[in-house]
Amino acid sequence: MADKKRIDAETGTETTGHNWDGIEELNTPLPRWWLWTFYATCVWGVIYVILYPAWPLVSGATPGIFGYSTRGEVAAEIDRVALSNAELTQSLERIDLAVLEENEVLHRFAVAAGASVFRNNCSQCHGAGAAGVQAAGYPNLLDDDWLWGGQIEEIALTVRHGIRNEADPDAHWSQMPAFDDMLDDAEITALVNQVRWMGGLEAEPDPAGAALFADNCAACHGDNGIGNREIGAPNLTDAIWLYGGTPEEVEHTIRYSRFGVMPPWGERLDEAEIRAVSAYVHGLGGGERPVADPADAAPVEVPEATYPASAEETPKEAGEPPVRPVPTE
Repeated sequence: MADKKRIDAETGTETTGHNWDGIEELNTPLPRWWLWTFYATCVWGVIYVILYPAWPLVSGATPGIFGYSTRGEVAAEIDRVALSNAELTQSLERIDLAVLEENEVLHRFAVAAGASVFRNNCSQCHGAGAAGVQAAGYPNLLDDDWLWGGQIEEIALTVRHGIRNEADPDAHWSQMPAFDDMLDDAEITALVNQVRWMGGLEAEPDPAGAALFADNCAACHGDNGIGNREIGAPNLTDAIWLYGGTPEEVEHTIRYSRFGVMPPWGERLDEAEIRAVSAYVHGLGGGERPVADPADAAPVEVPEATYPASAEETPKEAGEPPVRPVPTE
């Protein structure tokens, strides 16, 4: 309950007038240093909202007198690095990919840039280590099994246009039929055994399955099951299975087919980025050498890479052209 304020006899401090069962609350003042610190933070807060972005609005925030923007700062840094690599990027856009590996400086630059592009755009499906996800049908990019070709130009074509997508008319396209309505259960079982035997798995060759394979599958996968890269038909004789090689997984594939889709990255990446990520994927372990003679390709002059000595050094100090102004937000 509230009572009259008084001076406490023992401490000499005024009470607040509050009394609970005879217990009174002292009105002890805050330390001076704490009060002045609090006042200083209030003043600092007012100054901050005037100088820097602070109050959120519908489409942004108050810019402040300084107009500082962390996004603008990052954009300026990205632009600075892009300008420092501009000549290398232009060389990468012009060079014949068949001879990229012959140019050590440019190839090293492409692989390093391609690793960044891969992590930002491809790892979500193929995994950070590019080992793929068999359960989802995302190919392993570390082996030498290629559905649509493993030469660097073929990889770039796949990256640029994608696979079985409706956004790019030049995308790779093929479609496996679903045999659930064409074959009965016994025929599908025989075909499963034959396909698994051809792939070196624990299965016995099935004469009925061999005949069914010749009548229904050989047109795409070949008489011997080695596949056809022209239409993305996988090789069934190796130990690599895109969707799994168990009897259940092979049966599911035969009954209902598969229809993996890859988006066309030509709409999202520029030419240098497409070439860079193609070089990175090609160098992961399974890239194939070009058929054409590298000596037939026109040489491309590659400049030496020049980088600022530190993140704080300006492009002008590093001997680079000035960075264009980046608008703040």
